[in-house]
Amino acid sequence: MSVTDAQAEVRPGARFAGMWQILLYNWHFYVAAAILDLLVAAALSRLSLPIWIRIIFILLAAVTTFWAVSSLAVSHYIYDRSQLYQWTWLLPLLANPPRNWANIHAGLDQSSEPLSRLFPGSARKILDIYQPSEMSEPSIERARRRVESAAESTPANPAALPLKDEECDAIFLIFVAHELRRPAARLQFFVEVSRSLKTGGTVVLVEHLRDWKNFIAYGPGAFHFFSEREWLGVSSAAGLHVALQSQVTPFIRCFVFVK
Repeated sequence: MSVTDAQAEVRPGARFAGMWQILLYNWHFYVAAAILDLLVAAALSRLSLPIWIRIIFILLAAVTTFWAVSSLAVSHYIYDRSQLYQWTWLLPLLANPPRNWANIHAGLDQSSEPLSRLFPGSARKILDIYQPSEMSEPSIERARRRVESAAESTPANPAALPLKDEECDAIFLIFVAHELRRPAARLQFFVEVSRSLKTGGTVVLVEHLRDWKNFIAYGPGAFHFFSEREWLGVSSAAGLHVALQSQVTPFIRCFVFVK
């Protein structure tokens, strides 16, 4: 879980809820940034340093401060001010409303209830694939201790999903797949997703990307995400092909895969 991974808990409607959750669950990043800035300030005021070292220290503090502020500002825009949690962007991506669908998360589930309202009368399964051995970020465990998901979930092994072959018309992977850090684990997960999907069925993958936009916004935290190439490669290896891509915000990409 990185500086953007508290998003699944954010409650739409509160003006600064998303930004607050980012700060709350990733407080160690911001404390470290503040300590670094204080150390730089102390070094500059107390030590007689060559001008080139002073310039390096000033640049280091400036970059650290910029990323701390930008990560909160961008998170506020995405999770508090954008259309993300209004879900109006989702329906146009689907050819038909699914009759049987699954939503897969890692313990912080902000999407199952809205999906249920979007698809009334459909059959749903909600799976929680959190595994400490695969998802080692301390922030995700910190968030799980504080939050109870609104919808009841079934604990699931991402390498052996409790879904029948070709059971689902649609499977939603919203801010979850990147939590599987090992390439082999991600591939096995996508193979399981593909197995559980009907021929012609749809996988909706929503993720931040490891790209220049997220790097500017989140700095090194952007390396917690994966590139477009990674998602296209792992989905293709699992027998899925990309039908379309859409930007929910400039920082979030939605992939629609079809079996």
